[in-house]
Amino acid sequence: MNKLLSLISFSLLMITAGCKEKKQEETTVPVKYLVTSPVKMDTSFKKEYVAQIQSIQNVEIRAKVKGFLDKIHVDEGQFVKAGQLLFTIRPVEFEAELLKAKAEVKAAEIEVLNSKKLAEKNIVSPTELATAQAKLEQANAEEKLAELYLSYTSIKAPFDGVVDRIKFKVGSLIDEGGLLTTISNNKDMYAYFNVSEPEYLSFMSQNNGNNKQVANLILANNQIHKYPGIIETIEAEFDNNTGTIPFRAKFPNPDLLLKHGETGKVQMNMSIKDAMLIPQKATYELQDKIYVYVLNEKNVIESRNIIIKQKLSNIYVVESGINENDKILLEGLQMVKDDDKIIPDFIPGAQALVQFK
Repeated sequence: MNKLLSLISFSLLMITAGCKEKKQEETTVPVKYLVTSPVKMDTSFKKEYVAQIQSIQNVEIRAKVKGFLDKIHVDEGQFVKAGQLLFTIRPVEFEAELLKAKAEVKAAEIEVLNSKKLAEKNIVSPTELATAQAKLEQANAEEKLAELYLSYTSIKAPFDGVVDRIKFKVGSLIDEGGLLTTISNNKDMYAYFNVSEPEYLSFMSQNNGNNKQVANLILANNQIHKYPGIIETIEAEFDNNTGTIPFRAKFPNPDLLLKHGETGKVQMNMSIKDAMLIPQKATYELQDKIYVYVLNEKNVIESRNIIIKQKLSNIYVVESGINENDKILLEGLQMVKDDDKIIPDFIPGAQALVQFK
């Protein structure tokens, strides 16, 4: 009886061992997966930069003389033409000063005339005549100065533009230099944005030193401004604190949609020569690093860390880690591990970029 039990136990053990061995053999059977190779080609991508939008002209309108604000001839937000009357400061005092100056000119003219007659008769010396003429010149200068101060009571628009908030009401006492409002010329707008040193060098290289590149402006509502602009200027120095250099783009604004002080994003088309492209689907992330599975000549896979130069739409531009002759796993990344052997089902890199974009 004991021998029978031992025989049965041994048989069960052998059967179990055989099943395990068979199961292990089944799990090691290579599975077919799609693989591809990186594609090396010229490409481009759209780069966005946060920008500050400013009017090409935005000036403060200030009082040149002290006085009471007599009239306001425009309203806030109104479009005005160059030379249009904006404000009037009470002119009575300045008109009186002008009348006084005119009277002093007449008195000086009479004195000069009398001095000439007396000088011709040798009654007065030439010095006295010269003194009278100097007084006349001084009176004329005072008259012109009075006219100038009187003109300052009529404050006009320096250019076509839009009036901003008006700081005072009629009857307010305005000090000399007091800020009345600002005017913005919004027919064209500037967008200022900062570019890193590597991006600046790439930009200048792809444009052969010419910075007149077309750009788009993305508004705060994520809509693209319908009038493309041009990169106009690049400042002379990098900011040592940020490592960036300011660019300026100019955008037409015939509809006056853009306003001084807005924010947006300047969108530029950047080119990359001989870029190494792979689908993002062929990668996985581990501890903030990007990896791919690379096949060796025996179709055994191994993980390899790659450095990403630029992320495009579902595509990575690889800076280092693989080359165009490598074969990389395109699917089943969650099903395999290092040293697994697979059956590769190869598709060209160009096809993979289109199929998995």
